[in-house]
Amino acid sequence: MASSPVPSPAVALVHTTADETLTGEAVALDVQPIGFFLRAVGALIDVVIGAVLLAGGALLLATLAAQGSLPEAAVGIGVITLLVLVMVAVPTTVETLSRGRSLGRLAVGARIVRTDGGASGFRHALIRALTGVLEIWFTFGAIAAIVGMFTPRAQRLGDLLAGTASERTRTPRLPAEAPGIPRGLESWAEVADVSRLPDRLAARMSQFVRGADALTPAARERVAISLAESVRPFVSPVPPVDAESLVRAVSAVRRDREYRALLLENERAAALTERS
Repeated sequence: MASSPVPSPAVALVHTTADETLTGEAVALDVQPIGFFLRAVGALIDVVIGAVLLAGGALLLATLAAQGSLPEAAVGIGVITLLVLVMVAVPTTVETLSRGRSLGRLAVGARIVRTDGGASGFRHALIRALTGVLEIWFTFGAIAAIVGMFTPRAQRLGDLLAGTASERTRTPRLPAEAPGIPRGLESWAEVADVSRLPDRLAARMSQFVRGADALTPAARERVAISLAESVRPFVSPVPPVDAESLVRAVSAVRRDREYRALLLENERAAALTERS
């Protein structure tokens, strides 16, 4: 009697999203890729800088040729050398030494990394620079733009060949930590009933708690009193505190209970998934 195949415990499936990077150890990193528009702006800055270098080098060659300091036979060699330096050597060197950055990427807050999240090296920079001669310089960026629009991380052809992607280096500042229950109301928070609080009123309270410090004292007190009067019919028991403390306490209790309910829901969903 043939036995059914037993799956190997060493094999695991890792599902990643477009904003995640899978490392060599099968760890999914939450990486923020740079958007297509910002990446195009950074590339345009680098191309403009390269064009300035080309124009300056061409002017120097023309001046030397006009003065007779450079033989005519060497002009062609000088032009080819200039093109190789500006289009390949300089981008490769800058990207290798700066660990994936350039002036354009510094301006938009990006850098080039490997698709597994590691730092890019000389090989990656060279492949990207060589491919960039065709997709950026010879086609005025048309190939890079077309490929970038249809790849999840706005990768151009050079990225696909080198196994790299552009990563965002300027992350948004984290919001301030949510205020907790005011001191002295911990025991009240354990028995308070705030389940009847309307969602719209709860949203107004949360907005007030986050922005109270930016209000003038008079406006802050006026808004707190107005919210407290609206909150009292939906809270039981009502603690004997001032208006702002009441608003902050009710808002914190509702937020904490909604968070705990969400965690329990996720645990139940995970348990059902394991059983199925």
